[in-house]
Amino acid sequence: MSFVEPERYFSRISMIDIQKDIVDAGFSHVLLDIDNTILTRDTHEVPRDVSFWLSKARGAGLTFCLVSNNWHESVYELAGRLDLPIVAKAVKPLPPAFLLALKKIGAKRKDTVVIGDQLVTDVLGAHFLGMTAYMLQPLVEQDLKHTLLLRNVERAFMGDREPEGASCEISETTQTKTAN
Repeated sequence: MSFVEPERYFSRISMIDIQKDIVDAGFSHVLLDIDNTILTRDTHEVPRDVSFWLSKARGAGLTFCLVSNNWHESVYELAGRLDLPIVAKAVKPLPPAFLLALKKIGAKRKDTVVIGDQLVTDVLGAHFLGMTAYMLQPLVEQDLKHTLLLRNVERAFMGDREPEGASCEISETTQTKTAN
């Protein structure tokens, strides 16, 4: 596996099996990105399946810290609503914010997985510190201009790699349309 490739690539966070992919893999802590990972860029809402997954993960004993490059008040409000610690203005992929997040939740690098939607910020940031990174497809295509430019870099490294769970989502959508 390349330094710039995530260990796992999922279509969305709800496709990550909490027991198999996190707990059984030896992780008890998660550093979690916000924008387009758990919060949509277009409606600025946490989708229902994401909320359910977070609740289930917390019930399984996982601890979380939000780590975001976003500096707006809304990320602090989200952290408050979710009752999660946050490191905002993170300047990912640089290590200081990741180290602060680990300290906030009493985590060690080896038992922590980083989950986010960007190769350049989340995956590289995790790998700079020797941590595991799970990358997600962004929740929506809408994004900031500079992030959209970085998506081109991601495509160059990820190639035609299909995210885990993508076929499940397609078949669920097909079944829903067929049922209606």
